[in-house]
Amino acid sequence: MNKLIIAAAVAAAGFTGSAALAEGMSIGVSWASFQEERWKIDEAAMVAAIEAAGNTYVSADAESSSAKQLTDIEALITQGVDALVINAWDKDAIAPAIEAAANEGIPVIGYDRLIEDDRTFYLTFDNIGVGRIIAKSVQAVQPSGNYAIIKGDPGDPNAMFLLQGMMEVIGADVDAGKIKIVGESFSDGWKPENAQKNMEQILTANDNNVDAVLSENDGMAGGVVAALSAQGLVIPVGGQDGDLAAINRVARGTQTVSVWKDARDLGKAAGEIASALAAGTSMDAIEGATKFTGGEKGIAINAILLEPTPLTRDNLSVAINGGHITKEQACAGALPGVDGCN
Repeated sequence: MNKLIIAAAVAAAGFTGSAALAEGMSIGVSWASFQEERWKIDEAAMVAAIEAAGNTYVSADAESSSAKQLTDIEALITQGVDALVINAWDKDAIAPAIEAAANEGIPVIGYDRLIEDDRTFYLTFDNIGVGRIIAKSVQAVQPSGNYAIIKGDPGDPNAMFLLQGMMEVIGADVDAGKIKIVGESFSDGWKPENAQKNMEQILTANDNNVDAVLSENDGMAGGVVAALSAQGLVIPVGGQDGDLAAINRVARGTQTVSVWKDARDLGKAAGEIASALAAGTSMDAIEGATKFTGGEKGIAINAILLEPTPLTRDNLSVAINGGHITKEQACAGALPGVDGCN
């Protein structure tokens, strides 16, 4: 098939690509959904790393649909990609796609979301560790009382990894009665509006008697803060992702911590690893790879887990100086004494 025909097929399938007619290998990327702010940051770093290796980036957005993601991946395989990076929407629904890739000898990276199959490479931040950081940061300012936990999508393994980390920190105090979990809800699609509804229901059920909230990401933390603000409440709220709005909420005092997983580092690593795998490097030969066995099935998977950075009012300058956010964005309306703002 000539390059012009391939380009037409890419356009017809709804893919986007960089240097679509370039020489070199092709790296296919299937995104679960582009609704969240951070994925575009991941993508830019990934594209840069793939193109630096002389390869081509081709992507598709599943738009929060398991069925579309399977179709997208099948089309990428048919197109002849040399490696796949899959940000899975549903950990179970993705299984046929992994089988199809394996049958074609195409290496797969499970990007930021676990695909529990030893034929995949798992690349993410330490999400159990992220859960620990969220809980520790909130507990440091609210060591006791009524806690709510706003969890992510039930189909995403990260929701349970984060919860595991949180409970490692507060579990003993829950057992001792020092902390009481007065509400715990999954939020479909990690959507802020679903998190806001969950928080509203928890507040109603408890006559607003909630002292702290552990939210599993920043988008949902925004929904939580909206629900709290509507009731005139300002209490400790934890989140993660380093969303720009969340960093500003930290500066304003409506969010206690945002655990920053620098998406630029993760995207760059994915581009480099995918290019290496496409060139024939085995998964266990990737520099820095270890074995991850923390999934439900306990399958040993080659993996790299990057370390996150908690952002609080005491160290916001880290994100500002790192170029992740401008001082103006971070510090608008900041409280006195916020690091990097005064």
